[in-house]
This record gives sequence, structure tokens and C-alpha cells, in this order.
Amino acid sequence: MMWGLCSGICRALALLAVLLAFQEERSCWGLNHSSGDLETSPQPDPGPPRSLHRNKRSWVWNQFFVLEEFTGNEPLYVGKLHSDVDKGDGKVKYVLSGEGATSIFTIDENTGDIHATKRLDREVQAYYTLQAQAVDRLTNLPVEPRSEFVVKVQDINDNEPKFLDGPYLAGVPEMSPLGTMVVQVAATDADDPTYGNSARVVYSIIHGQPYFSVEPKTGVIRTALPNMDRETRDQYVLVIQAKDMVGQMGGLSGTTSVTVTLTDVNDNPPRFTHKIYQYTVLESLPVQSVVARIKAADADTGSNAEMDYRIMDGDGPGMFNITTDEVTQEGVIILLKPLDFETKSSFSLRVEATNRNIDSNFLSLGPFSDTTSVKVTVEDVNEPPVFSELLSRMVVSEDAKVGTSIGRVSAHDPDNSNSGIRYSIDRNTDLERFFNVDALSGVISTAKPLDREANSVHNLTILGIENQDRTQIGKGVALITVLDINDNAPVFAIDYETLLCENTTPGQEIQTISAVDKDEPLSGHRFYFSLTAPVAGNQNFTLRDNKVMVLLIVTMRRRRKVPLILEEERDIRENIVRYDDEGGGEEDTEAFDMVTLRNLNVIRDPTVRRDVTPDTPTFFHYTSASRPPFKSLPDNVVFREFIWDRLKDADIDPSAPPYDSLQTYAFEGSGSVAESLSSLESLSTDSDQNYEYLSNWGPRFKKLADLYGTSDGTSVFS
Repeated sequence: MMWGLCSGICRALALLAVLLAFQEERSCWGLNHSSGDLETSPQPDPGPPRSLHRNKRSWVWNQFFVLEEFTGNEPLYVGKLHSDVDKGDGKVKYVLSGEGATSIFTIDENTGDIHATKRLDREVQAYYTLQAQAVDRLTNLPVEPRSEFVVKVQDINDNEPKFLDGPYLAGVPEMSPLGTMVVQVAATDADDPTYGNSARVVYSIIHGQPYFSVEPKTGVIRTALPNMDRETRDQYVLVIQAKDMVGQMGGLSGTTSVTVTLTDVNDNPPRFTHKIYQYTVLESLPVQSVVARIKAADADTGSNAEMDYRIMDGDGPGMFNITTDEVTQEGVIILLKPLDFETKSSFSLRVEATNRNIDSNFLSLGPFSDTTSVKVTVEDVNEPPVFSELLSRMVVSEDAKVGTSIGRVSAHDPDNSNSGIRYSIDRNTDLERFFNVDALSGVISTAKPLDREANSVHNLTILGIENQDRTQIGKGVALITVLDINDNAPVFAIDYETLLCENTTPGQEIQTISAVDKDEPLSGHRFYFSLTAPVAGNQNFTLRDNKVMVLLIVTMRRRRKVPLILEEERDIRENIVRYDDEGGGEEDTEAFDMVTLRNLNVIRDPTVRRDVTPDTPTFFHYTSASRPPFKSLPDNVVFREFIWDRLKDADIDPSAPPYDSLQTYAFEGSGSVAESLSSLESLSTDSDQNYEYLSNWGPRFKKLADLYGTSDGTSVFS
């Protein structure tokens, strides 16, 4: 198959050598009629040996070229397909397939001519891979093997350089040396960098000279002038151009802007705008107040303009201080001591301002400090009177008569006018008006009788008022101490109430008493004690002074024995027996048989332990062995005997715990023949209860006898 090229004789000649090289490597296309697939020419059947010879082969190629951005009215001719099989009789048809087939590239099926129907853009797609085949027009069977070729879009210079990172912002320190690098710019070109100079760019500066320059090949921007001053001009806008075709005529170009800012360096010292500053303040200005603000001008910015101030010299040492306002960089002069116009009416200061951060590269520009003078004038103000002593101490006896002079206060007008002073007492400090002050002389005297024991110290505020201006008031303090006299009798320290036991032995101390006195000295009084006349003759007690301000009642000479035996007429039931023992909890309920306490008819067991016999009185003298039962005793004695027996049992019981226990003294009396009707008694016996005796109690108990009696001999409780 022979292929024709679209690019004319000159391009064909250029590619001829390359195509001929491929001709030696490729065999002619043939057609396998049985399979229809493309393949190399079949080998002849084996036969008798014959001499080998080279068959004539068609011209073999592998790519076409087409210019991009073709703008003609007719489709662009790309190339031609032709097969050796094609005899020109119309039996061979050419077919094209692959990328862009039919949509971009078309083929004349009769002649094999290929055309591009659309404008191509190399930057969108640089090449297309296609397949070509010759087939029999009637059978559509291949007459040549399918061959693949490439249509390469040939580049033209249709793209200008572009700065993808622009516009640029850059900074360089002011006063930089010549040739200091500022920033590097870069432009890109979408054209083919491997073909011609379409993508080879050079840089140039269009605007920004003579301050800056740019390297043509690298795009590095550098300073072109030395010592550029930020304070003169701090910003420059450069225009940089990139041009392809190595900058030659006809090349395409693109531009970008570069904004260069000169950054500050400390190349300017501070300078005061005036050689002397004058300020006026009132003498009443409070301490730590601002007297003045001064500022040294500095053309630099930021940390390069920071400065420190100091007072170098001046009169009134220690009167002022200066600090730096970190926001405004002003020197703030502060008052350290009170001003007094009458003492000094003006001050002169020498102030220095120095840069805080000095760059050693610029020391040659001069000292980075400056000095100025500050004059402070003090204006007079009308000041209140001043007391010669802020605190005047005075004393007065508490028995001083009304009108007694105690002392004198004095104040004066500190101003040059020397106005007269009138005195008065701030009555908030003397609410009861114990004192007066003479308005002209300042003499303080008593106005009421004093009592040291009520108030031993008086703290008076004395007011001094100018005669010419009553709004000017000074204050002083008079501290008056009241001296003591012996005007209070001693009194006992507490109210004494003395108790003593009847068995107190003679000579025993029973009470110590003491006395106090409101008068001074608080710890040095000497008291004398004695018994009053009504009791001085009492022989039962004596009094002795032990010389330490106490009174001792020490001796009881005799005492009366009070019998402890209860009298017969006293009612034992009104007494309360108290045991000051802690309770024993549940063990208390086990100490006594509650049923036994209620069953008074049980005969006492003579074998009950009697380790201790209490010394208890009885009104019927008989021995224990001959003591009659309770029922035979008189009614007024039965209960008493019962109580004493219960107390005795509790006292001598060896198993009783040493804590509180409940003692029950329930007694129903012995006058009824029915004895106790308590059901608790039934718990003390295991035998059946017999109620036959109810029949003997008369008609009144007939109903009970019928209910509980057993005519058949069987108890209802059995």
C-alpha cells in the first residue's frame, strides 16, 4: 500500500529518509481471504529449493503532520492512502477508524484522501491515533492488513506567556545596597517547548526604572539604585513583561505588576521640635498626676521609633519623674511630691529622648538621641488653714469644774494673704458637748462634768476656717485624756451564794470572795474586808483576809444533826427514789419477775438471799421469822411494808446489774377477798384456774359464777 503526504514536496523530502528506514523493516500488507484479519504476507508453500529475491514493497509510513489553528474555508488536506492492490478499477474501498475518525478526520473511500474538517488546537490535543484499512468493496473483506498511524498536530506560536502567580507583592529594606534581590517572577507559555522558540520567554521591565531591574532569563528583580529612603517614598509599582520567541520580533508577550514596599530601618534619630517647653500647673495638683507630655519626632515606624526618656538634670530633685507612653511614644512627666507655691513657684528640667533599638549599620548618621528643656510654672491656689500640730494631746481630771481650760490649738493660713482663722469643734466627734473651743484663741475648755469611768479618752476634730473664704477649712485633732480620781466604791466581783454540807468539819474553807473597783489602778487596789454588824457576832463563821484582795469564809464551829429516819406522819408515797445509774437496756427487763411483783399473795421464800440487811425503819417490831403475812397487817401498814420489802429486795439482789432498772410497785390492796384479779397471775402457774369460789361471794357474783363456774367440774380455761 502506498501512502501520500499532505504537506507537499518540501515536507515529503524532509521525511523521506525516515520513511525509507522504516521501509526496510516492514513487509507489504497482504490479505488473508479466509480470516479477513490483517496480517503480514503469507510465506510460500515449501517446495524445491530456489534462489531468494526481495519482493517490491509499497512505501510504509507511520505519521502525518497537520498545522494547528488552520482557518481556511475548505477542509484541510492531511494525506492519502493507497494500496498496491488498488488497480484503479473501483474494487478497493478505504476505511478510517480511531480517534476523531468521521468527527474530525474524513477519508475518501475511493481515492483514500484524508481531510481535517475542524480546526485543531495542539494545546488541547497534540496527536491522534488512527487505523487505516483497504477492503474489497463487494465483500468488505480486507485486501491489506490494518495499519495504525498518528496524525500529529504541529505547533504554531499562538499562546502568549502568562504570569500565573501575579500580581506580586514584595518588600525590601530601605537603604539596601545596589543589586539587592527583591523577588523572582515566572511566566509560562502553553506552546510546544520542543519545537522552535514559541515557548522560550525573556523578561524585561516596562515600568519601574531606574529604581529596579529584572534579569531577562531568570525573572529575578533587584534594586537598581542604592540608599532608597522609605521616608521619601515607601512604595513602587513595577510592570514586568515576558515575551516568547526569545524576545524577537513577532513574539507574543504577557505582563504582570509587582508592588514593592520599602520596609523601615532605624535610620532616623529622634528630634524634639522645640528646644524648650513651658507648662503651668496648680500647686494643688495631687501627687502622681501628669504634669506634661512631650514627644520627640522620629520618622521611623514600629520598633524603630520606640524611645526612652529621662530627666538629665534640673532643680527640685525628686519632684518629677518621666516615663514613656508605649502607645504614643510620648514622654509623660509625673509629679512625685506636693507642690507649694509659697516655697517654690517654678522648676526647670533637662529631658533626653533616646531610640530604644539602634541599628549599628546607621551609626554614621549621627547620635540617635536628642535633648530639650522643660519649664514648669506653679500657680498659687487658696489653700485651707494648716494646724501647727495635726494631733494635740491634752489631759484633764475627771473632777474638773465646768469651764476649766484644757489646752490650745493653733492654725495659720499658708497663703500670702494670711487670712484670720476661726475655730470650732466638729460636733460629730463630741455629740454630748463635753467641751468648747474659743473661736478666736483656740483654747479648749470643759462644758460638762466628766466621768472617766464612762469615757476615759475624747477624740475631738477641731476645724479651722478662714475668715475671708469660709470654704477653706482645715482640720486638726485634739486627743483629751481624762485623769482618774477615787470616786467609786469597791463591789464584789459576782453575787455569791454559798452552799455547805451538814457534815462540814470545823475550820474548813467554804468560800473565797473578791472585790473590784472601777477606779485606777486596775490591778493595784488594796481592799479590806469585814463582816457587817448583824452577822459579826455569829459564832458559826469567821472571816480571814488573805492579803490578795479575797475574803475567806473558813470556819463552821457547830452543826445540827438532822435525822435521816422518816417520821411516821410523812407520806412515803410523796418521795421520789432516784438511782443515778446508766440504764442496762434489755437486761433491765430480766432483773425482776414482773408477774411476781403483782402477785402479793405468794408466800415469800425464806431461802432468798439476804447478804445485806438495810437499816430500814419499821413501825411494828417483830422478827423476820415471826412477821405475819401481808393480809393480816393493818391496811395503813400493808402498803408501807410492801414498799420496804421491794426496796430491800432490789438493794440486796446480787444479780441486779449496777444500772437503772424499772421497779414496779403495783399493789391492789388486801381488803378484797377476791384478792388480785390480774390475768398476769395466771402466767406464774401451770395448773388450771378454779373459779368455784365465786359461788360463795353472794348474789352479786351469781352471774360471774354461772359464767366461770363449772357444774360438771371442768374449767372453761382448762
